[in-house]
Amino acid sequence: MAGEKVDLTGEKETLLITLYGKALESRRPHSRLKDRFAEAAVGAIDYDFSRLKVDENLATGLAIRALALDDWTRAFLARHADAVVLHLGCGLDTRVFRIDPPVRVEWFDVDYPEVAELRRKLYPPREGHHVVAASVTEPGWLEAAPRDRPTMIVAEGLTPYLRAQDGIRLARDLVRHLAGGELAFDAYSRFGLRILKLNPSFHATGAEVHWSIEDPRELEAQVPGLHLLEDVAAYRPEHAAGMRPLAGLFIRLWQHVPALRKIGRLLRYRF
Repeated sequence: MAGEKVDLTGEKETLLITLYGKALESRRPHSRLKDRFAEAAVGAIDYDFSRLKVDENLATGLAIRALALDDWTRAFLARHADAVVLHLGCGLDTRVFRIDPPVRVEWFDVDYPEVAELRRKLYPPREGHHVVAASVTEPGWLEAAPRDRPTMIVAEGLTPYLRAQDGIRLARDLVRHLAGGELAFDAYSRFGLRILKLNPSFHATGAEVHWSIEDPRELEAQVPGLHLLEDVAAYRPEHAAGMRPLAGLFIRLWQHVPALRKIGRLLRYRF
């Protein structure tokens, strides 16, 4: 049977990098992510993934980022049995299947209509899971989310593609609409965005990036009610084991050079 045709460009096409990288990492005997749903999705799509030039270093890095956000989400759900999860710019990520939350958790995967339609074709429905077909910067989609329950907001690989003003406005809207919870996402410095642009996989999509975050505390001032809980480097020395020697050396140096530590980080806020 022919696979699902994919016609995505620019920032939308980058979701295929993320999906394929997680599938590649999950094929390893000692995979950290073990994402069988990503592997199945790659097999169901009619697309030449070789053009994305995803190597083992990138695949490992994507898995590490996903695991950190998964862990924060699991911890939040362990504390809040009646939680809501908003997965912003979800792409084809299979976080809801990896975490497998109880049915009393309401989970919303939010992305562009064409991405939402592809998700519906590739993944089975599950109770308590909703796919919202909208850009996260469009007004109105947030009304579908309950506002009186603790909410975990996760955005993986989203912030660089937003304009700064749009990202800040989105964060303000979320904090105003929801009763309380946490916001977790990955972010890049200006230097980090320049490095991202040089990545062959990213370059193959023709996507553009905009929003850099130099100091995570600045977002607290820009979004009243937001409070930084964690600011952690995207990679730690123990992550070097899954990468090639040169990349592993770079990761080990990461901890000792301030400019490198700011390249990519994972941020968690309370509101």
